[in-house]
Order: sequence, then C-alpha cells, then structure tokens
Amino acid sequence: MDMLQVNSLSKIYGGKVTYRALTDIDLTIREGEFVGIMGPSGSGKTTLLNMIATIDTPTSGAVLLKGTNPHLLKKDKLALFRRRELGFVFQDFNLLDTLTIGENIVLPLTLEGESVSVMEERLQSIAAKLGIQEILDKRTFEVSGGQRQRTAIARAIIHTPSLLLADEPTGNLDSKSSRTVMETLESINKSENTTMMMVTHDALAASYCHRVIFIKDGQLHNEMYRGESRQVFFQKIIDALSFLGGNNYDLSTVRV
Repeated sequence: MDMLQVNSLSKIYGGKVTYRALTDIDLTIREGEFVGIMGPSGSGKTTLLNMIATIDTPTSGAVLLKGTNPHLLKKDKLALFRRRELGFVFQDFNLLDTLTIGENIVLPLTLEGESVSVMEERLQSIAAKLGIQEILDKRTFEVSGGQRQRTAIARAIIHTPSLLLADEPTGNLDSKSSRTVMETLESINKSENTTMMMVTHDALAASYCHRVIFIKDGQLHNEMYRGESRQVFFQKIIDALSFLGGNNYDLSTVRV
C-alpha cells in the first residue's frame, strides 16, 4: 500500500524576488518503507519535508497521506491529523526540559487524553525497545545526546503514527551515538513496520535506509536502493553526493 504520495509538488516563495524552492516533485513511499532524502544545502530537502509535515503549504501539487490531503483540512482537523498520523524527530531533539524523560515520551498520549495505565504500559514497552528504561525518571539535561534522541524517537512513535518524519536526526550527535540512533530507527522500522522519511546530510545515516532520493535545485535528481550490503550502499551514497557537488559541509560527515 502507498502510505505517502506526492504529486507534482512545487513551492515558490514570493517577495520582491520570487524563489522556486521545489519544482514538480513526484514521490511515492510505500507502507513500511524507510526512505532518505539527500542533496546539497538549499536543494529543497527541508522544504519537501515541511510540506509533507504540513508545516508549510505547497504552491501547487498535492500531498496525500493514506489518501488524505492534509492541506485541504480545516485548522482543527489538521491539528488532529498531524497529531495522530505523523511523528517527528528533529536535529535538536525538541524535548521539554521541565519534564522527565518518561513524561516527554508520553506527551502525545497526554494530549489525546489517554488513561494513565495505558500510557504507563506503552511507555515501558517502548522504553524497553529503545533501551532507555533506566533513564525515564531523569531530566533531559542529565542524559547524553544519543539518549535524548532515542527519547525523541520514543515520543515520535508512542502513538503509532502512519509516517515518521526525521529531519537531520544525527546532526548533533557524535559518530557512535549516530550509529546507535540509526540502528534504533532501523529496528523500529522493522519491528513496528513504521513508514519513515528522513532528511539527512550524513551518508552513514542514509545508508540505513531502504532507498535514498537525491534532490538538486528543487528537483528529483536520482534515487538508489540499498540492496544487501549497507557498506556498499554507503560508498555509493558518498559517490552520488560528490557527483552532486555542493559545499564541503555536505560531505563533512563522511565516515564508515
């Protein structure tokens, strides 16, 4: 089944000088697929993510999640749709320092008015999967960056969203934590069959995806499938990035 369909999506930012950020993007992500989006800075990756996330609106074209175009929903319905169908993981974790790790994770269920017993059960189950049971009573500043990102992943999937959107989830992490976070996303994708789309600069992170789509100058440039070996895929991604060009920052995280 197709979880996400993007049809002829374009985005033009107005103003004195109009800027075309995306041009006629067509993209399909199937249920249970883990897709990476890569490309040089300014290529339109984040614009694409933001339109799928309903943070930004398309100039033309459509986004369909399970057949629904969220951009056509009224404000309150859209808020509900976003809360129920989407999960978000960001570069800077976006956790609330006033809450414990456990309270941060159950936040989406709190907003839904879920019972305490259900929340506790879900929390324990998900914390076990992510290996963070021992830090649930700690505050965000008492745990490592990698643990914070695993907390953010737990919060993003505790309400079993249809689509998990990750924006540079390893951007603030060292290589060991990056690897752990990507292994976590990969195992959640396998065990829960959660559909995932991740924007990243990091070839190592991208090598955990089933498929990587490259964007250049607001257009789809090419895509690659992982196949059997992550190692081989990693090398192919690096080659593709150097072919695409861009500044050094885009290739600064080359490591295996």
